Amino acid sequence: MPSSAVQSFTDLYEYQSAIRATDVAVLATGCGEFRSKLIRMDFHQLWMRSGEASLPYIMRGAWLKSRVVVSFLIGQDPTPYHHNGLELMQGAILVNPLGAEFYRRSTGTRCGSMSLSVDDLAATGLAVVGKELTAPDVTQMIRPPPHLMRRLLVLYETAETLAKDVPDLIAHSEIARALEQELMRAMVHCLAEGASLGTDHSRNHRVPVMRRFEQFLGENRDLPLYMTDICAAIGVSERTLRLHCAERIGVSPHRYLWLRRMHQVQRALTIADPADVTVTEVAMNHGFWELGRFSVAYRRLFGQSPSATLKQTAQSNPSGPFKQRLMHQKSDPEPRTVDFITRGVPAWG
Repeated sequence: MPSSAVQSFTDLYEYQSAIRATDVAVLATGCGEFRSKLIRMDFHQLWMRSGEASLPYIMRGAWLKSRVVVSFLIGQDPTPYHHNGLELMQGAILVNPLGAEFYRRSTGTRCGSMSLSVDDLAATGLAVVGKELTAPDVTQMIRPPPHLMRRLLVLYETAETLAKDVPDLIAHSEIARALEQELMRAMVHCLAEGASLGTDHSRNHRVPVMRRFEQFLGENRDLPLYMTDICAAIGVSERTLRLHCAERIGVSPHRYLWLRRMHQVQRALTIADPADVTVTEVAMNHGFWELGRFSVAYRRLFGQSPSATLKQTAQSNPSGPFKQRLMHQKSDPEPRTVDFITRGVPAWG
């Protein structure tokens, strides 16, 4: 049965858990309060989702292996975002491989996505333009003819408006079927008649390096890590790793490690019992020995002192937020690996 949902978030963990991809992790890269909204529309065959955030962010994840996902910018004068190093501009569409790993860097602009199963995309392509459409081997960026792209965006925003204002109409089978068919036709025409603007084929060699980098960090998250050890373990030079990180995540490996460690402290304080631990213990357990500098950096990063985080957690949720998060994660039908979630991080650099 068709359905829709409009969700608002102020917590990055909840936001990333609502995204339909696997191994999703989100890192905000701007200072301020994080706010985001997701609009989901599920028709009979077509899935749609739009999202926007108040802060710039880096997202890491992998697409589902069962569906072909296309994505594009929506709204008035959207700013571009980077997907695996490709800059997506207004009027263009990204077509993503099945199950492909990705990094996305966004300034918080609104973006939309549509997806069909492999069989549904092939059948719709055959019916609409006389040829089967398949998932690409690498991420492709195409620019459809302007009139076709405008048609797609008008239909997309119509569906989005219905989901926000009159969701009962989306749930009505015949209305949903009619709108879905028009959306699928518009999507297929854009894909079939669009001009290629490039692929990330030249960047595919970066994927194994970044995968080994993330795996090493995940396997050693409780240990102090140094660049020489990391590079030796994953088999690349520091210069190579720096180039890969600059393209994919927009920050240096050193800064990425620092952000992860700061986040680990923040999370440890969030789940801690103030009767059992102190800020000093948590900071030193994560390799921060200069406590004065640590406290200043923490306040700059998260907008409050580490002691305030510890105290606030105990006051707001005596039963412990960690238990609630574990329960939430266990109930998720598609478990996701969460490596970093933080807010108020300074801009990339």
